[in-house]
Amino acid sequence: MLSYLIRRTRGLMTAAALASILSGLFSVLLIAQINVALTWDAASHTNTAWAFAGIAVALMVCRMVSTALFERLGQRALAELRSFVAQCVAETPFAHFERVGSARIQSALTEHSNNVAVLFVSLPVILTNTVIVVGCLGYLAMLSWQVFLFALGVIGLGAVGYHLVHLRAIRYLQSASSEQDRLFGHFRALTDGAKELRLHRRKSRVFMDQILGESVESVRRLRTYGMSLFVISTSWGQFLMYAFIGLVLFVLAGDGPNQTQIMTGFALVFVYMVTPLEGLLINIPRINMARVAASRIDDITREMPHGQERQASPQAPDFQRLELRDVTHQYYHEQSDDFFELGPINLSFTPGEVVFLVGGNGSGKTTLAKVVVGLYPPEGGEVLLNGERVEADGWDAYRQLFSVVFSDFHLFERLLEAPREDLDEEGNRLLAKLHLQHKVRVENGAFTTQALSQGQRKRLALVVAYLEDRPFLVFDEWAADQDPLFKEVFYCEVLPELKRMGKAVLVITHDDRYFHLADRLVRLESGKLLAPEKLTSSEKVVSSVVN
Repeated sequence: MLSYLIRRTRGLMTAAALASILSGLFSVLLIAQINVALTWDAASHTNTAWAFAGIAVALMVCRMVSTALFERLGQRALAELRSFVAQCVAETPFAHFERVGSARIQSALTEHSNNVAVLFVSLPVILTNTVIVVGCLGYLAMLSWQVFLFALGVIGLGAVGYHLVHLRAIRYLQSASSEQDRLFGHFRALTDGAKELRLHRRKSRVFMDQILGESVESVRRLRTYGMSLFVISTSWGQFLMYAFIGLVLFVLAGDGPNQTQIMTGFALVFVYMVTPLEGLLINIPRINMARVAASRIDDITREMPHGQERQASPQAPDFQRLELRDVTHQYYHEQSDDFFELGPINLSFTPGEVVFLVGGNGSGKTTLAKVVVGLYPPEGGEVLLNGERVEADGWDAYRQLFSVVFSDFHLFERLLEAPREDLDEEGNRLLAKLHLQHKVRVENGAFTTQALSQGQRKRLALVVAYLEDRPFLVFDEWAADQDPLFKEVFYCEVLPELKRMGKAVLVITHDDRYFHLADRLVRLESGKLLAPEKLTSSEKVVSSVVN
């Protein structure tokens, strides 16, 4: 992921890095000029002053350019990362998306992306301070190579200690990153389960203290351990620097010629070098946090093989007949703690036909609906559209045939269907048909509010399905949240209207009093399809009278 971002911003990165390097070089030249001004005679004072002023101005310009460019890089990296992850989510097959989980994706889009972006903001400090430290060491070598070698030994000792502590700190940060993915799942449970938590005090207390609380504490503890180790190693490095200054001034200082200038130069350079070295050691953990975050994003996106089903210009084919032939699909079933196999399923659909799918809870109805609409490509058997098998590269176009209202549906802020001039007018007509005109309207291609009951929001989802004008509609327990009046409207008005429009309709339902309105009843038990029941006209009349 980091390599991808660097390739995408190579030109800007090069310019920013060059400005940072120049900033570090000018900083070293500045401290050299200060040392010259302190130890040279007054005759060269004017020239030294002009040189100092020129270097200071150049340093200011380079720092401004470097910081501005890297800030721009950070924002661009954040945007690139979020767009990349979002594109992966949008294009990955639905089954893979479910396995990854929304909590990990949310973590990638927020915390992990931010940590990677922070690296780019930290790079000017890291590059500039690295050049300052290396340049100061070079200047020390010019003053006295013996003391310079001693300085290298001290810095090497500090680096070894820092590296050993650093490895342990990274392990803590990686553990904290993994725990944070779980924490995002708990945050979602906190909002999605708000009603349940308020209705059960003990459940709320256990969730807040033992689940959410422990996860928050675990992230805090692991990150504190990791960052504390970095602070300890930084303090160790600072101590060695000051110890070296003391040794140079009070132990290594001699009485030779120019010794005062040399010792003054060493002390001045080391004091000056402490702050850049401290900044370098403080910002190095950000590199490691960015590496950990980028690695987590890599892991998540690798689990989403995006783009495999995307066509250059997917066109929904004409719909004349849809057939599932010996289709099977397997998934983990929580109730039995085992893998549940759906099928083999043999089923067909034609335009202008209303099919009711019925069966007990856990029988696989919603899974079958996801297979029908192409969210779950079959593991066995085949799906035929107009007599032709749907191949691996045709699933995206195939899915364009369907409008679906799942039981866990989502309403977007705007009506994202193909724009048309009469969208608001048609939407408001449908809202009036569903008795929602006094609560919500369609204005400029969007609902004016979604602050409605679950049943009313499902009616909005039905409006969206109408506006999409797809040839095949699927309703997963749509009437479950409706009062008797709107159940009657749905079964006795909406479904017959869709049938007259030539739509194929699949309805998952438990409302047996309306079974007589179906052209066919399809029963599912333990993933197996029973013989389809086709009601005759006389049977429909009898069923209607009985109910």
